[in-house]
Amino acid sequence: MKDDIILKIENLSKQYRLGTVGTGTLGHDINRAWAKMRGKEDPYQKIGAVNDRSTAASSDYVWALKDINFEVKRGEIVGIIGKNGAGKSTLLKILSRVTSPTTGSIKVGGRMASLLEVGTGMHPELTGRENIYLNGAILGMTKAEIASKIDEIIEFSGCQMYIDTPVKRYSSGMGVRLGFAVAAFLEPDILVVDEVLAVGDAEFQKKAIGKMQDISSSGGRTVLFVSHNMDSVQSLCTRVIHIMNGCIVNSGSTKKIISEYLNAGLTHHRVLEGISERKGNAQLLMKTIDLFALDESMPKTVFSLGERLKLILTVAKSSSNIPIESIKIILGIYNENGEGIIRIDKNMSILTKPDLNNHSDTLIFECKILDPLNIVPGNYSINIAIFKNQQLADYLSGKILFSIINENYLGNGKLPEDLGLAKIVCRSKWSIQKIA
Repeated sequence: MKDDIILKIENLSKQYRLGTVGTGTLGHDINRAWAKMRGKEDPYQKIGAVNDRSTAASSDYVWALKDINFEVKRGEIVGIIGKNGAGKSTLLKILSRVTSPTTGSIKVGGRMASLLEVGTGMHPELTGRENIYLNGAILGMTKAEIASKIDEIIEFSGCQMYIDTPVKRYSSGMGVRLGFAVAAFLEPDILVVDEVLAVGDAEFQKKAIGKMQDISSSGGRTVLFVSHNMDSVQSLCTRVIHIMNGCIVNSGSTKKIISEYLNAGLTHHRVLEGISERKGNAQLLMKTIDLFALDESMPKTVFSLGERLKLILTVAKSSSNIPIESIKIILGIYNENGEGIIRIDKNMSILTKPDLNNHSDTLIFECKILDPLNIVPGNYSINIAIFKNQQLADYLSGKILFSIINENYLGNGKLPEDLGLAKIVCRSKWSIQKIA
């Protein structure tokens, strides 16, 4: 391998037999052994279904991973993302030598420490202190080297009171704290961290992410990080690999890959007229809606922290003689807890023009939200209510979704001071056009 490449994976695949443990039958084992004796390929490597957990099995075998190829440079923090069952944990278990690959090769240029599940590498009958020495010895460290770091490990873990208590009496969160502290402070060349950090509390997750950043930037060590928390991936990783159905879909810059992952399977142009769960007298009906960044022309559903939002809403009138000045639109942006974050309340009388009034059955409203989206990264929904002469004509709730991801748009590594503060009223600019 090149000097700056610490991990190289070539044509890595892992096959499992469905419904049974091991290879399944004695006959299959004999066939495999006979093929190996003759120098032939394993006959069962030629078959197997794609690793799509949502479909019915078409074979007794499944490829949990198929033809995985990538390299990791020394000092990189690489995120691995994908849906449940995509193959992320299988990949990390192979890298950590918990299981072996069916085909392919792995070249590692240093010591690797893994934190894959709660309690990984911990002996339940040993105390926390004894487990620190055990894990250090497994990593090839001397007793003196471990002793020089044990105070830092214990302090970071926050388990001082229980450090001489058997690990089997630890809570799951305490086990993660100690396990991560051991893996991080015993100076592996490659640190492998699975979703296990989600078990820890918010304070510990923040400490853990900061520690991973420190060991990468100051120690030149490499981190492989698997998580479903896109905010953590965005703030921590320098590069991201997206795995789907056991294969690498794409890899590249963190922002680009996360955006593609979150947008996968979503329809940017959303048709609203077929939605039955709505309220109002139907004199005005919302037909479609598109969301944009303020200065972009392509619709999307994932926005960076601090971007400005534009939406284009198509509305059908039950009668062409409904005057525009009688229309009022209220927009509300809500977080995942149903709390209102942004409200926009606008009478369309300000838009009245002779050439638009009373002549069109369909209208297009454009709303530019002028204030930046300085709201906590996460998932949000837009509720829209349309009134005619103070009577509710149409109302949709929870059907229009978008996400905010963290990004250093201030350029100084800090978040806005007003982040998360609700803006009850937000500045907006509206325009309108008709469809003949």
